[in-house]
Amino acid sequence: MRRLFILRPEPGAAATVESAREMGLDAIRMPLFALEPVEWAAPDASGFDGLLLTSANAVRHAARQLDKLRGLPVHAVGEATAETARAAGLDIASVGTVGVEQLLGSIDGNLRLLHLCGEHRIAVATRQAITALPVYRSAALPPPAGLAQIGRQAVAVHSPRAGSRLAELVDAAGIARSSIRIAAISPAAAAAAGSGWEACEAAETPDDGALLALAARLCDCCRR
Repeated sequence: MRRLFILRPEPGAAATVESAREMGLDAIRMPLFALEPVEWAAPDASGFDGLLLTSANAVRHAARQLDKLRGLPVHAVGEATAETARAAGLDIASVGTVGVEQLLGSIDGNLRLLHLCGEHRIAVATRQAITALPVYRSAALPPPAGLAQIGRQAVAVHSPRAGSRLAELVDAAGIARSSIRIAAISPAAAAAAGSGWEACEAAETPDDGALLALAARLCDCCRR
């Protein structure tokens, strides 16, 4: 069975590793980024009909400015994001389970939404008027000391930025792409990693459960 390397930042990396090990995977944390808050000021809430949250990290790093927006209903991508928002005292109006496009396609197209997001946001075509406001960033970490260990193993890629960073580091270290299998959380994350891998597949849905199910297969784990 191959090892599975988790590249996402903390605290998500620890949660994914725990879930992976419960499935019988030999999972190891190897974050490529560290999350940190950015300075921001909450706009007048009366100019919006709701909040768009695509990551729990936005809630974790929003700090006290979030208090000024608590009256706005939240449209969240993923149950984990919704749970974090609820714990912060926000009201959930809808939860998307198949990505931001699906969520936005299921709600009123005339809404004015404030998207609390990271600095590296991928814009999507939408009917709603969306104002993106970064509240955190993913700062690239130095190349991991144990990077060479991922040769002949599997890697979980949680974002397009992680996919492109992985490709950059692997090539710079002279590690053969053809020895690595990638489980990506979305088609965009898989595409960002580029070509030449032994395998590079996207999860059926953009969530940790589907990603780890794919990773288990690529790791040759738990075969019946």
